[in-house]
Amino acid sequence: MLSVLSWGRALFLLSVVSPSVESKINRKSIIQQYNLKLNQSHPYSPVQVGNGNFAFGVDITGLQTFLPHNTLSSWGWHNSSLPSTPNQTSPADYTGVEWWTHGRLVNYEQPNPAEKEISQWMIANPHRINLGRVGLWFGGIKGGNISERQLSARCQELDLWEGAVTSSFSIDGAEVHITTIASPKTDTVAVKISSTLVRTAGLGVFFDFPYASGKNKFDTPFVGLFNATSNHTTSIEYRERAASITHTLDATTYVADIAWEGYARISRLHDDEHKYILATSQNSETLSFTITYAPQLGHKSSTVETIKDEAAVWWSDYWTNGAFISLPTATNSSANELQRRIVLSQYLLAVNGAGKDPTQESGLVNNGWYGKFHMEMVFWHLTHWMFWGKWDLYNRSIGVYERFLPSSFGRARKQGYEGARIGKMSDPSGRSAPGEINSLLIWQQPHPMYFAEMEYRAFPTEKTLKKWDHILTGVADFMASYAWWNSTKHQYDLGPPMYPVSENTNPNQTVNPTFELAYWRFGLDVAKKWQTRQNKSAPVRWTHVRDNLAPFPTEDGAYVIYEGIPNMWSTPKYTEDHPGLLGIYGWLPPDPRLNMTTFNNTIAKIHQTWNFPFSYGWDFPLLAITEARRGDAERAVQQLLDVNNAFDEVGMPVGGTRVPTPYFPSAAGLLLAVAMMAGGWDGFVGPVWPAGWEVESEGFVRGM
Repeated sequence: MLSVLSWGRALFLLSVVSPSVESKINRKSIIQQYNLKLNQSHPYSPVQVGNGNFAFGVDITGLQTFLPHNTLSSWGWHNSSLPSTPNQTSPADYTGVEWWTHGRLVNYEQPNPAEKEISQWMIANPHRINLGRVGLWFGGIKGGNISERQLSARCQELDLWEGAVTSSFSIDGAEVHITTIASPKTDTVAVKISSTLVRTAGLGVFFDFPYASGKNKFDTPFVGLFNATSNHTTSIEYRERAASITHTLDATTYVADIAWEGYARISRLHDDEHKYILATSQNSETLSFTITYAPQLGHKSSTVETIKDEAAVWWSDYWTNGAFISLPTATNSSANELQRRIVLSQYLLAVNGAGKDPTQESGLVNNGWYGKFHMEMVFWHLTHWMFWGKWDLYNRSIGVYERFLPSSFGRARKQGYEGARIGKMSDPSGRSAPGEINSLLIWQQPHPMYFAEMEYRAFPTEKTLKKWDHILTGVADFMASYAWWNSTKHQYDLGPPMYPVSENTNPNQTVNPTFELAYWRFGLDVAKKWQTRQNKSAPVRWTHVRDNLAPFPTEDGAYVIYEGIPNMWSTPKYTEDHPGLLGIYGWLPPDPRLNMTTFNNTIAKIHQTWNFPFSYGWDFPLLAITEARRGDAERAVQQLLDVNNAFDEVGMPVGGTRVPTPYFPSAAGLLLAVAMMAGGWDGFVGPVWPAGWEVESEGFVRGM
């Protein structure tokens, strides 16, 4: 077994050649072992190409021929028309709801029953849009009436090392070969189609554009309306071997720029207002083209071969740099399945979860929560990049805290608090959608402290200190202001009203939740350290709140969700959803107040009572991290491979009974758990793997 790099060596590697390491593992052979090989389309989980800000899902043809899989981006958003109800015609007409909070009325961004229409508009808008559909046009073959069942010898492979999809099939004995690649630089799909049918039957490509309604909280598996043709417009401008289609949906406008090689012709299909057909002449058996989606025209087109080469370089670098792990797949079926999940999760998260904004739970596959992202989930979406040494991808979206700082200050100020209160269900502007849970959740507040501390351990520089200083100060000021001094108990309380991590309690009764107490102490402690490192004095209140927060609540010798919760372990609604209280040992470094006997009793009760079929997402990685820190490697692996923590044949983490597939916190959480099991944490070098597992690992960053 390769020994884990010492912390000093890891720091050297990160600071000098971040994030690459000198690999001793044959990474390419391991990765390509898990290349996807399919012979039919997957209705819910498309094969994808993409670059983190843009993703293109395909069916068995390598395009969106039979299934309208989605083309989603970081920038593609749309607002529906505002309500016309009197006094509800503008966001300015939304006033929120006031709740009594420790003797005063506080305004929370929640749906107001007296402002139903504008409240719902603000929840649903803006919503992420499907930029368009690209598929094969069979106009000259059997009258264009072709189904997937009529394709024989169907074969599709995703080469993970190069980020390219190759698809092949036959129609009436004529072979068709298609290569599909996404540019790593722009929101471009490059396609090459080779077949005699291009020449003899006019096999071509169609481009179609849907309307976005914003009516569905979950738009799955397909986003947009292709039959609402009168609600939006498209127009086309021609250039030499190129054309630009401008799509306008209400106030949203963007461009799809199409460029092709050789002679071809594009035209609007007469019976469909927003469908266009590209076909070549009868002297060529190849149709090569690129389509680039952008807010406005202005990019320079690249050839298919150029994009293919650029993608191959980018993906090779991605796999070569950062950490890696090799499990004993040849002799162990559990190790093989875990390795498959690790490799496919790395690919899918690079495609779906490495953009300028934190990703939504379903990435760029479909729309959940109208396509918005959740600030409490940023921890699960981004932390794995740090532990795997992929700081460049982490840095793409970590700037969200800087961008959202003004709105966070405004939110706290409106509620009468000091500092900056981070929102929840967000769009790129930083506005948090109205919602009872959205406005009362608090565990997202200390996330910046976790990120900042991990960054400083890897990059202990003045630049890192300055990057996070004003963010941590603003958030810590809010955290100290939010804590309420209980003069009877001589302690600071958190809540009510509030929702804990599990979101399954009465907010007016929820006070001093276990995990949030630990995270509050952790966050304020980091904020104080940040000031000390800069030779500054931390506000006295930060220390006073940290040192005088309420103790962790217990019942029958175990920790419970919150103080005073009635009969937690025998009440079904409390023994399901996220077991967040386990985060006090595993996710977080041990709190000085932690009692290990009480904690071990807690995890034993969770294993005895929890409704695991109702669990999903990061629940199982959280359990794995906890078990790993306790030294139980067998149980840690069992959690990652639990039957309720399924990953489908494409590598998509299954949503389970609660949310649609995919649910990417499962994948990101898995990578975080594996990284901690491989790289260890302060006071423990690691690794943590079951007896008999011959594991090689390299380049992992040590946890706290």
